[in-house]
Amino acid sequence: MEHGTDMPSGKSVTVAGIDCGTNSIRLKISRVRADGTGEDIVPRLLRVIRLGEDVDKNHRFSDDALQRAYTAAHEFAEVLGRHPVDGLRFVATSATRDAANRQEFEDGIESILGVRPEVIAGTEEAALSFLGATSIVPRDGLAAPYLVVDLGGGSTEMVLGGDGQTAPATQVQAAFSMNIGSVRMTERHLRDDPPTAAQIAEAEADIDRHIDEAFEHVPAGRARTIIGVSGSVTTMTALVLGLKEYDHSKVDGVRVVNQDVFAVDDRFLKMTRAERATYKTIHPGRVDVVGGGALVWNRVLRRVSEAASADHGQPIDSFVSSDHGLLDGIVLDYGMRLLRG
Repeated sequence: MEHGTDMPSGKSVTVAGIDCGTNSIRLKISRVRADGTGEDIVPRLLRVIRLGEDVDKNHRFSDDALQRAYTAAHEFAEVLGRHPVDGLRFVATSATRDAANRQEFEDGIESILGVRPEVIAGTEEAALSFLGATSIVPRDGLAAPYLVVDLGGGSTEMVLGGDGQTAPATQVQAAFSMNIGSVRMTERHLRDDPPTAAQIAEAEADIDRHIDEAFEHVPAGRARTIIGVSGSVTTMTALVLGLKEYDHSKVDGVRVVNQDVFAVDDRFLKMTRAERATYKTIHPGRVDVVGGGALVWNRVLRRVSEAASADHGQPIDSFVSSDHGLLDGIVLDYGMRLLRG
């Protein structure tokens, strides 16, 4: 839900966005200008709350998950108290769409932040992710159309933009939200530690079924550039780069060769959780699900490359890693709408 003043003055507004997903919750505060650019005031606060823990199985939020969400919301409320804004939009995604007790969650958040979570459809989530990713990643040398893939904990969005000729490269042409993600695949299939070959094969088949459905809605083969968004993607990028600790500035906008990430994906998927925990590059809240995210990313890259080869004869052998996505899109879109009155 959105909350703000009636009529922001001037040619810029200060807005806050909260993106509450299956695995993490993030806050960003920015000053958005009329030309569609933004200046960060609070760049990004991230807390891993695992709101979607067992939602795929039980179809409701656990009490522990709700308390983790409320604790993060109290922390965000303190930050917002120090940085007054013209408006706040709280967006909830996959896990909240699937939870039977979502009203309890929404009531609790509203009592803390004064704004009710807005559970958006996967198609809007996809469009906002596309806006965020393409507003930040340098486009020089990037061939259109762009395919933005936002790999979350419970869902993965696939969004195709224009070709830059018949339609602007930043204009969404097609989008689809798949109910696959790092948490969902881990809980549904990768139950052993490390997962068995049979579990990995089951997960791959499940992922491919969802990709098949996505391809019915999104002509991904037209893409010339893949932009990967989310913690799973940027974490795997950091591991490919050999970073000892995660540094968003070093993974944002970097081009990564598919074969390099395939090797890293496969290695970390087959590690035990204890082995993955020794890598400071991986956020502690992602240690147990990063293998599931790696598997989704691996399959998406392979399938899109194959589709591109069949469509225009040029397989896509790399992707651009983006540390900006849905949260940035929420802030930019909301700020621009406030400016338009």
